[in-house]
Amino acid sequence: MKKLLWKLLGSLALVATMGSVQAAGGGHPLDSAPNRVNSEAALQHGAKLFVNYCLNCHGAVSMRYNRLRDIGLTDEQIKQNLLFSGEKIGDLMNVSISPKDAKAWFGAMPPDLSVIARAKGPDYLYTYLRTFYKDDTKATGWNNLAFPSVGMPHVMWELQGIRTAKYVDEKDPHDATKTIHVFKGFEQVTPGKLKPQEFDDAMGDLVAYLQWMGEPAQLDRKRLGVWVLMFLAVFTVLAWGLNKSYWKDIH
Repeated sequence: MKKLLWKLLGSLALVATMGSVQAAGGGHPLDSAPNRVNSEAALQHGAKLFVNYCLNCHGAVSMRYNRLRDIGLTDEQIKQNLLFSGEKIGDLMNVSISPKDAKAWFGAMPPDLSVIARAKGPDYLYTYLRTFYKDDTKATGWNNLAFPSVGMPHVMWELQGIRTAKYVDEKDPHDATKTIHVFKGFEQVTPGKLKPQEFDDAMGDLVAYLQWMGEPAQLDRKRLGVWVLMFLAVFTVLAWGLNKSYWKDIH
């Protein structure tokens, strides 16, 4: 039994090691996204960015505009700041682009973003949104470190500005006869409307909104979970005291 347990632990360690090696060599390293799901200000700013820059091509068919009340927006604020094409406050966040046009322009219909944060993870989205760069060899004129040869153009280039990626050829540490293309940073060609830190903060807010949109009830669920754990803790103490009192005269 002991030998079987050690073999199992060894197998798990080997799988974990292989997984970490694959993650390290599987692409551009991911940056940690700031945790702002509890910030109404961040969620409201993220919702504004989403509607202005993402909703032109990507839908969110699981979300209605009036659900934005949950992040502190009034119906009037939603109407004035987030409804631009005659939508109603109770409408779903549908995309206006037709599948035919999307296929002609991008090769495929852009994916729905209702649960993209749950599918990809906040760190991936945060890195992806911040690592676009100009690449004239691509059909859209843009490329991305987290998603090489991405079909989506950099829709927020005016905010971030235009950048190019600097690469150098180095010898492959695993094979001296080969060379590899190593990323060495970005070069700012033209400035954007936002400073680099401001743009990163804006993308953090957008990612926070995408996280919240994937499960709008998550904050209520977490708050309720705290009360449930507190109740169970008190009930455990009472149950322990009752059990002790019941068995105290029995030897």
